[in-house]
This record gives sequence, C-alpha cells and structure tokens, in this order.
Amino acid sequence: MDGGSIVADVLQRRGTRFVFTLCGGHISPILVAARRRGIRVIDVRHEVSAVFAADAVARLGGGPGVAIVTAGPGATNTITAVKNAGLAQSPVVVLGGATATILRGRGSLQDIDQLALMRPHVKSAVRVRRRRDIARSVAAAIDIAGRGVPGPVFVELPVDLLYPDEAVRELYGLSRESRSRGLRESLQRRFLEWHLRRILGPGGGGAGDEHAPRADAENAGGSSSSAAGEAAALLARARRPVMLVGSQAAWPASGVREVVGAIERIGAPSFLSGMARGLLGADHPLLVRHRRREALREADVVVLAGVPCDFRLDYGRQIPRPIPVIAANRSRADLRRNRRPAIGVEGPPGAFLAAVARALDGTPSTGDSSDRDSWIDARRRTDRDREEEIERMAGEATPPVNPLALCRAIDSVLGDDSVIVADGGDFVGTASYIVRPRGPLSWLDPGPFGTLGVGGGFALGAVLCRPTADVWLLWGDGSAAYSLMELDTFVRHGLSVIAVVGNDACWSQIERAQVAILGDDVATSLARNDFHIVAAGWGARGVVLDDGEPDAMTRVLTNARDLARPGTPVLVNAHIGKTAFRSGSISL
Repeated sequence: MDGGSIVADVLQRRGTRFVFTLCGGHISPILVAARRRGIRVIDVRHEVSAVFAADAVARLGGGPGVAIVTAGPGATNTITAVKNAGLAQSPVVVLGGATATILRGRGSLQDIDQLALMRPHVKSAVRVRRRRDIARSVAAAIDIAGRGVPGPVFVELPVDLLYPDEAVRELYGLSRESRSRGLRESLQRRFLEWHLRRILGPGGGGAGDEHAPRADAENAGGSSSSAAGEAAALLARARRPVMLVGSQAAWPASGVREVVGAIERIGAPSFLSGMARGLLGADHPLLVRHRRREALREADVVVLAGVPCDFRLDYGRQIPRPIPVIAANRSRADLRRNRRPAIGVEGPPGAFLAAVARALDGTPSTGDSSDRDSWIDARRRTDRDREEEIERMAGEATPPVNPLALCRAIDSVLGDDSVIVADGGDFVGTASYIVRPRGPLSWLDPGPFGTLGVGGGFALGAVLCRPTADVWLLWGDGSAAYSLMELDTFVRHGLSVIAVVGNDACWSQIERAQVAILGDDVATSLARNDFHIVAAGWGARGVVLDDGEPDAMTRVLTNARDLARPGTPVLVNAHIGKTAFRSGSISL
C-alpha cells in the first residue's frame, strides 16, 4: 500500500470528514486517496486558509481538523494560522509534504528545515522516516492534538514515502529499463536499492501499524472533587457571584449541553467569550454582556472557567485582590497567570463546572436567595441600560450607514440556526457588543492572538460542519483583503456564506488611537473599495449597501441571506461611517 493510502486510511478511521489543502506534487497521493475513501477534499486559494478551516472544524466538533500542505512555501504559509490555533488551544493536525528522504539537504526543490520552523508553535513536530511509521505517526498526531491542552501538531511526510513503489523507483532512477554502467553506477544503484528497502518495507503500513494509544480529550487533566466541593461551598455563601466562561468550556463540542446545565445550576450572572459565546442563547436570564469591569468590581466571588488573567482582564487587575477567585483551566500556566486563584483546578473547565453543579446539590445555601436574585436583576438592568445607550447611538446620523445600526440590522435577521464568523477590528468589535449568537457553537473569532484574516477559512469550516445553517462572515474592510479570494473556494464547492464587509475606508481601530496619541494617520487610510465587484469576479453575488435607513438595511440583508441559501455566496459591501463607540479599545 502506498503512503498516501495509509494516511487516508488513518484519517477515515478517525472520523475525518474534510481535509483542507492547496495542491502540490509532494502531497498528491494523500489527496487522491482521501477522495477515494469519501473524505471531502476542499482546495483553498492560500494555505493559511486551509489551517484556519481545519481550526473551525475542530472547534465546531466536525471531527479532526486536518490541513494538508505541500513542502517549503506551502508549510511556511501556514505559520500564522498554526500559531493562532496554538494560542486559541484548538486541536489541529497539519500534514506537510517534504522532499525525498534521499535528497534532504542537497538543494532539492522546496527543501527547508520545516521542523525547526514548526517546533516553537506546535505541541509536537515529527518527521516520518519510513513508510511503516506513517499510520502510527498520523494517529498519534490526532491524539496529541486533543490531549490535555489542545493545540496544533505537525507531521512531515517525505514524498518518497507517499507515492506507489514504481513511481518512487522512477524518481530514484531505478526503473526496470535503466541499467548501471560501470562500478560507480553499480554501487550507487545498490545503495539506492538498499535505501528503498529500508524506508518502504517490510511492513508496508496497513491498518496493523496504527497502534498509538488514543487519548480521551474530554477526561484529560480531570477535576478535583475536593476542589469542586470547596467551590460549591464558597458559591453557596456568595451573594454577588460572577462567572466568566471562555472557549475552553466549549471544547469538546459534545459536552456543551452539560456545561449549560452546570451554569444554570450554579446560578451566577455569566459573561461568555470566544467559543463560549452563544452557550446561553440570546436572552438567557443569567447572560450578561456589558459592563464586565463594573460587575467584577462589585462581585464577592469570581469564577474563571477557561479564562486566564491576561490582557483581556488587564492582567488580573480587573478583579480586586480581596475577591476570591475560583479558576479551572486546562493549562497550568494560564491557571495561575498574573493571579493565583483561591481554588484552582488544572483540567477541563466544563467538567469542573459540572462537578461544582453536582456538589451544589448536596450543599445547603447559607446566603439569602433574595440577595442573589437582586444581584442578577441589577446586572440585567445594567445590560438594558447599555442596550438603550447603544440604541440611541445607532439612531445618530453617521452617513452613509451607521455601523451600530447595521449591526442591529444583522442581529434582527439572524435565524436560530446561524453561525457568526468574526474577522476584523473596529467593525467586528462593534458587532461583538450587538450581534447575539443564538445558541452554542455559533460564534467563531480568532482568539487571543487577535489575528486578522481568519474569515475565509473559518467560514469555510463552519459551512461544512453546519450545512443547513446561515453562516454570517463579518469582515472589516481591512481584514477582508486577507481572504477575499476564498469566495472562489465557496463558489467552486457550492458553499453558501453571507459576508458583510463594514467598509469605512480605514483601519479605524488603529487610526483612532494613533491620531489621538501621535497626531498622524500614516498607513491607516484605505479606499472605499468595490468589494462587491471583486465578489462578482469570483462568481459570487455582490451587493452594495449605502442606505442607512433601517428598513433598507433589513431588506438588503434579508435578500442576501435568501440568495445565499441555495448555495451561492453573497457579499454585502456596506459603506459605513465612523463613530466614537469604541474609543480607547485598542489593546497593547
């Protein structure tokens, strides 16, 4: 069996439904074998999008997130997405082609030290040296990616391990027709024959070679029952608890319903971030979305479920020191980063919340339930006050289109089965305050790396995992340029995405602070580009939105959604004005 078929067999057995790639001669055998086994091969226009798409599949529970890229530039093009997956703790497997084993270091095409490039950014980087090791290495990569703290893994697969034997012999100049001339050529031929026997056999790499132990990612790390009991006792006494729930609590996807039940049993006002957005739907009584800093300042207990005290919490300073912190995190480093919790558990936050909820069933409440109810009501009133403020700002004249009003219009046309992909700065940051995910696993953003350019790949993974959902891709006009070409991928593969570009002809998030502090807008100005025409050039539908009337916005967005549902991607080029809504929001 050739090496490409071995790889495809492992992927098929491990439940891989999709692989993402940009073709290259080094990896062709894997792609051909994968398609023959019913794995859908999606070819993108840039390798970085292949890894972003694999990342989205992993986060949404669509099976192993797998990207297959060719050697050299194919691998180097993935680095930003690989690092993004690492910081977002997303289990992604990147399979990289490489030059023939016999040619490493001899000036072969696209031959670089890929492991040195990848090692700093992945959980594991391995080079397969014999065909018999392919199955074991690929299976182990899938396990390692999801074990403990999830993250990306890289496997390098030399080209001479992947092609059928006869093609490899041809590559080596050992075809049956060739004959050795003289002692030197004879010795060279004997060496090459020996090398081929060593790397290609015996034990050609069938299913029997896959014997790496599988890891149960859901149970990795575990939760301390004693810590859960202590946390339950502390929460039972609390009158003003606050929970911050992050992406870790939404992985694996199979456990989100249990997490929702645990949040409801704990009964604390909850701020959701990252992949946890949408866990409680759009209007749950425990869901709070605004004035988090104020809530943390007034709390008497804070629960951090997969949320580190990094820049997003001002390195822990948003939580006053006297307030006890209960924290669960898969990462030991993140668990204690900048703030040591009073109760800390290294392990899956979702499992810990479930353990706390169970412990609460046997823990008598020592607090006044009316105090807790008043606290929840106060947080809800704060939310309503902020929503009314946003509504007033959305009504201000900000030609051509008020971005807050546009976000409210998007929210008004979202169906219950919608996925929102967020890729941008100021416009997408505004949307995060206004556009409400309707359910679990319905919001995708890059994570703590703050990466621009995730949109095309994330939307690709989302629409494949959720083919009946409306996938809304919210792009800033700066970030859109990174992956606009993936509209071609959507068109070729018949995938429907509704992309909305907030086009204000500016890198506004940077420009606002740069001008205020430094008095110069250098390198922040853009043109109000005709993204809708570019979309049409790729075969998608392009629409301009430059009428800020609420009815007009709703009409254009509804029409775009309906046009996309049969399988045609649609891009809405929304000409938005500038507001001061997010002044002071830049993070450094």
